[in-house]
Amino acid sequence: MRVLRVAHHAVVSAWRERERQLRRLGVDLTLISSRRWNEGGRDVTLSADGDGFVVGASTLGRHPGVFAYDPRPFWRALKGRPDVVDLHEEPFALATAELLLVKRLRRDRAPYVLYSAQNIEKRYPIPFRWFERSALRGAAGAYVCNREAGEILRRKGLRGPARLIPLGVDTSQFSPSKRAAPGNSPIIGYLGRLEPYKGVSTLLRAAASRPLWRIEITGDGPQRDELISLATELGIADRVAFLGFAQGDELAERYRRLDIVAVPSISWPGWLEQFCRVAVEAMASGVPVVASRSGAIPDVVGDSGILVDPGDPDALRDGIDAALARWGELRREGLAHAEDFTWARVAEQKLDLYREVSPAADAGLARPPQIVAIAYGDPELLDGALAALGEGFDVTIVDNSSAADTAAMAARRGAHYIDPGSNLGFGAGVNVALSSLAERGLAGDDVLLLNPDARISADGVGAMHRAMHASGRIAAMGATQTEPDSGADVRVWWPFPRPWRAWLDAAGLGRLDRAKGFAIGSVLLLRSEAISDVGLFDERFFLYAEEVDWQKRAADAGWRIAVAPVQATHIGAGTGGDSTLRQALFFASTEEYQRKHFGVLGWQSFRIAMILGAAVRTPLLRGERRKDAARRLRIFLRGPRRHLADVRRS
Repeated sequence: MRVLRVAHHAVVSAWRERERQLRRLGVDLTLISSRRWNEGGRDVTLSADGDGFVVGASTLGRHPGVFAYDPRPFWRALKGRPDVVDLHEEPFALATAELLLVKRLRRDRAPYVLYSAQNIEKRYPIPFRWFERSALRGAAGAYVCNREAGEILRRKGLRGPARLIPLGVDTSQFSPSKRAAPGNSPIIGYLGRLEPYKGVSTLLRAAASRPLWRIEITGDGPQRDELISLATELGIADRVAFLGFAQGDELAERYRRLDIVAVPSISWPGWLEQFCRVAVEAMASGVPVVASRSGAIPDVVGDSGILVDPGDPDALRDGIDAALARWGELRREGLAHAEDFTWARVAEQKLDLYREVSPAADAGLARPPQIVAIAYGDPELLDGALAALGEGFDVTIVDNSSAADTAAMAARRGAHYIDPGSNLGFGAGVNVALSSLAERGLAGDDVLLLNPDARISADGVGAMHRAMHASGRIAAMGATQTEPDSGADVRVWWPFPRPWRAWLDAAGLGRLDRAKGFAIGSVLLLRSEAISDVGLFDERFFLYAEEVDWQKRAADAGWRIAVAPVQATHIGAGTGGDSTLRQALFFASTEEYQRKHFGVLGWQSFRIAMILGAAVRTPLLRGERRKDAARRLRIFLRGPRRHLADVRRS
């Protein structure tokens, strides 16, 4: 899925964590931010900090509702034909009207979503009223950080969904310290802008009747001098510290040294607290919150803090006293509640909204899958596989043999060639390719793993792709296959290997088990969102079982595996190599798989079943089948991993 997102506040690096998490979920996201913006009372200049997806745009004006972007970065980004356009600006804003005009001039038809935090129903003057009406009528949906904002948008004409998605907090940065409960001289903190509507004067008046309290105020704003004078007037200037602006690690450390965070916001003409990020950061830092029962604050704090009447110093004082008495309990409840506001959770909710408003994007069909092939040895087989596939696909080849002929073939095919420098095995080779795709901004694309000895056409891949995205929970899509010479069907569905199934095989009843657990990996399409959720391949599996392990992990995580009815062929062991080593690798991977998923006892049960089955069959069978059974018996008596080590030494 391709998403173009615009947000002037993304000038703050910490607030781009939403976008980082969306990209980890496989979204191919481009972000346009202001180059410079006033946040927290001071101007902040955009620094990419390694975020290659962010693009800065100059802005004209400073008011969030009355400013304009340099339209050129947005115009250029629309050339990429996004699946969804996300405008993190209020519907009435001049910037929203400007960007929608550019989108119309670009003839871009992607659905767009808007943001709103406005929890007071206002009738804006012309032309802002017109901007709002037009933006809402054309929007596919919106996301809001408080319930009132969503209700207002619907009353004003929004036809699509208005999803409540909170602002997030980085729980790795805002985290608790190991500490005891407050002593006799607690530190009460306020963090935020110094404006009359923030109610800091209420906190100072509450502190006047508690001579042991110390007050630490972080932030800046036009009311600073007035508040300093008030502290002097109240006789508490010696225990009130105005610490100024802070961000990043310094801000997180200021939270951790507080005993209580006060959020004394009050209602103000034309303004109500719209979310209250400070309360979430405080709870994540293990600091109990005492806040006004005003605006969106009650929804954010819930039962995990103490709510008091706004503008009442006595009520605030009593609330802080109560919080100090229940400090340990509120600390635990706040930490648990903060998990609802992690950036990972916010990103998941945003992705759900994108899917809701853009079914075509959710279908994942805007771009064909990336083709990944792990090469080893003679490149002719892989060349044939790519020839059968045809044009129209981006191909990544990881060459475990570091062969000049393979590099030349890749160049001729226009493929992205990677020489890892040694034979990494299949799973590690796939991981190299997936990491390369992510570095090239292609993590949002699905991935087709194509064995060199498999053959499938572009139409077959397209059918697999459509079948996969007909359901939202298919992680891997296999393909029906035949043997190229005989035309006989190749078995592509297999049950997941489990200890009890080994006993079924030992009893000669294995053919009765036709469970559809995993699809063979010769032609295997992986969904980008599932790759993000399940993770990379386990590199302990050098060859064999790596795709079985990945599909098992996907199934355990709630994803489904499926097979599409298409025309494909598979030679089987067509890449050649030493058959003795291949067999040793296969059984060693079997042991690794059983140990990983079923523990030592599960593995020993599996092993005993294999030994007994082979021991019974060896004297009963004849020819090559007898030799195979005898080999299995020797391998499992020795232990497959030890046997592999013996083969490699010989």
